[in-house]
Amino acid sequence: MDFQNYIRAVGTGPKSNRELDPVEVVDAINQILKGEIVPERITAFLLGWRVRLETSTELAAVVEAFDKYISRVSVPDSIELGYPYDGKTDYPYLFPLYGKYLKKVGLNLVVSGDHLQPAKDGVTVKDICTNMELDDNIHYFDRETYFKELSALTDLRNILGLRTAFNTAEKLHNPANSDYAITAAFHKPYVEKYTKVFAKNYKNFLVVKGSEGTPEFFGRCKFWTNDNGEITENVIEPEEFGINYTTTYEKITLEEALDVIKNPSEEIEKLAKLNVALLLVSANKAKTIEEGFEMLS
Repeated sequence: MDFQNYIRAVGTGPKSNRELDPVEVVDAINQILKGEIVPERITAFLLGWRVRLETSTELAAVVEAFDKYISRVSVPDSIELGYPYDGKTDYPYLFPLYGKYLKKVGLNLVVSGDHLQPAKDGVTVKDICTNMELDDNIHYFDRETYFKELSALTDLRNILGLRTAFNTAEKLHNPANSDYAITAAFHKPYVEKYTKVFAKNYKNFLVVKGSEGTPEFFGRCKFWTNDNGEITENVIEPEEFGINYTTTYEKITLEEALDVIKNPSEEIEKLAKLNVALLLVSANKAKTIEEGFEMLS
């Protein structure tokens, strides 16, 4: 279909805007990823779509369109963590500390990274993974390699400088054919949306209200599990596990983030272990956070 029809569907105002059907979404995304559309029309479409608000059905179709481009390499017994691609500014990363704990239960960890995307100018997963040695059960997938078509839109997305449908749909690419996954949501209404978009691709999937939109938490947080479409809310209280982390950064640097990982304090190690307990719940290795934490002790 003429791409202009898709721009009209999202950018002509409340009286004329309409939801795109899945076939239309797949076609629009294919035209963008194949480089058939000029940048100005791509940004007009993405901005209009964002303002109109993408539906769960539309976002699921974006993920479907992505699938045909992604080159996958299977990592058995793995859990994928869905990080945003705009990085962290207030907290360090914890996932490089997970390897030794996950080895106790025979799990591999999968993370994905790329060049910085909008809208937050933070330290990215790629920054971390390309500047330190990871345990052999932590598998980093670079999107420049396994999904170059989306990575190639980095400059255009940074010129636009705003979040778009891609920020949501790229949370979990499943480059390792993982059976389990965790991603993060800022607000509860997005939990149901993310569940509709991603859960079908995994044996088990959960959403956590982590720090800075990441699947890592440093203080009291909520997480949601999905049991045959029924979403259940749970609360994690780090203080109940003897953890009271209070350090924050005005804008953490890569050097500071790496130092936290390479020279972790006792509090950071306990936080890493508690975060891994959540992974064990997602991977059906533990029924509760308390059980998972005890397994790692």
